[in-house]
Amino acid sequence: MSAGSIALHEIGAELKQARIAAALTQEQVAERAGISRPRYRDIETGVAAARATTLINIARAVGLEVMLIPHVMVPAVNALLRPYDDESDLPAFVSQPDEVDSGPKR
Repeated sequence: MSAGSIALHEIGAELKQARIAAALTQEQVAERAGISRPRYRDIETGVAAARATTLINIARAVGLEVMLIPHVMVPAVNALLRPYDDESDLPAFVSQPDEVDSGPKR
């Protein structure tokens, strides 16, 4: 399998995982992204590539954001995203969606 084909399958797997986590059907994602369901299916299964704008629209439809990260920064980003077992060893930036930021504390 070529590197391009592997990348397409990896992207598709991420999109599928995000779609399922968002409790969306392929039809719903396709509609939100402005493409047909068969086109979305082909992208999600890694059969077809997507233009950058289509990929951005799909990502946003499932609650993701596409970012370009300098190659030298990938290890640092991966370290921030790695699963953690020890509460005392949390990454520097951890999403806390259950906490509401009420502004500066006085």
